[in-house]
Amino acid sequence: MEHRIIFATGNAGKMKEVRMILGELGIPVLSMKEAGIAADIVENGKSFEENAVIKAETIRDLTADGDLVLADDSGLEIDYLDGAPGIYSARFMGEDTCYTIKNTALVEKLAGVPEEKRTARFVCAIACAFPDGRTITTRGVMEGIIAHEIRGENGFGYDPIFYLPEFGCTSAEITPEQKNEVSHRGKALRAMRKELEGLFTKPEKEPEAKG
Repeated sequence: MEHRIIFATGNAGKMKEVRMILGELGIPVLSMKEAGIAADIVENGKSFEENAVIKAETIRDLTADGDLVLADDSGLEIDYLDGAPGIYSARFMGEDTCYTIKNTALVEKLAGVPEEKRTARFVCAIACAFPDGRTITTRGVMEGIIAHEIRGENGFGYDPIFYLPEFGCTSAEITPEQKNEVSHRGKALRAMRKELEGLFTKPEKEPEAKG
């Protein structure tokens, strides 16, 4: 039976990032939609890891034998706001509220706050639920500061207000390739890829003895 990875998301931008990094494993990587799976998942965990595990294990129970299910939970932690919006990043001001409104609100909350107190980070936890019932997690973090204005057209979510001092711009102003190298999701995905490497590779046959 051919193994597949099903990533529990319908976000096209996220799937592009996922395939750029997990493609090296050499097995198909499908979104939930591509795998024909639909489910309402209640993310009631108390941490990024707990929410990722809930998603991965819920979808695993709906998949064919042999499929691995990966799920992520990520968010923005702003130190000045005591770590908010954190695990509630997607639900901040309502799930249906556009990110332009969310980003504007956060910039306004930090109006007049000096640079040294604008520190923030993107956090991503990824869970992999195996067919045999095991689940493992990895975590990635990208440090930065909250910008004074919305800038950039790349990326999605809170990227336009997340300033990266090493680049001198927001994470919505760097290329997808640059973002994958430094992003929280990129780091968590590479850590997960390392956990999965070798799982699907077949051992080379030993040369037959002559004589």
